[in-house]
Amino acid sequence: MTTSKKLITADDLLALPDDGKRYELVRGELAEMPPAGDNHGFVGFKLVLRIGAFVEQHNLGHARLAETGFLIRRPGEPDSVFAPDFALVSFERMATPPNSRGFAEVAPDLVVEVVSPNDGQPEIDAKTQMWLDAGVRLVLVVYLDIQQVVTHHDDGSVRRFATGDALTAEPVLPGFECPVADIFTY
Repeated sequence: MTTSKKLITADDLLALPDDGKRYELVRGELAEMPPAGDNHGFVGFKLVLRIGAFVEQHNLGHARLAETGFLIRRPGEPDSVFAPDFALVSFERMATPPNSRGFAEVAPDLVVEVVSPNDGQPEIDAKTQMWLDAGVRLVLVVYLDIQQVVTHHDDGSVRRFATGDALTAEPVLPGFECPVADIFTY
């Protein structure tokens, strides 16, 4: 016997009663997002603080904190709503003020995803690809366990930065550099 799940839309997600849980929407299916761990918050904050300061100093766009939902609509696919740990939307992409009643309906230029211990590599890879397919120019994936940052570019290139490297974020953040060791140092 085959059973099918009822897919929901981004509007359905917005209308859900507050049950104290966080969700993302992955191709029409709810995915519960447990709270981030302490190291996730610590390392993520250190990186985002540096990126945010650079964005503000160089007036590169509008930044978004974790929990901000971005609606990804692809023809023929159910809705997806992702909430990255950080997102940057350039002024060129942000033609209107932030949506006061719903999810952002623009692909960020840059997203940061900090990997939690319960995140599997196939899910990380799939989510990264969905971001890129939606038009994100650069995805930074932060691996806490191995203290590395992997950058995924919209041209398909991938670069791995370890603790002896200086993280760059070209072309979205031209001139940005951050020693990777700094974001993992307590």
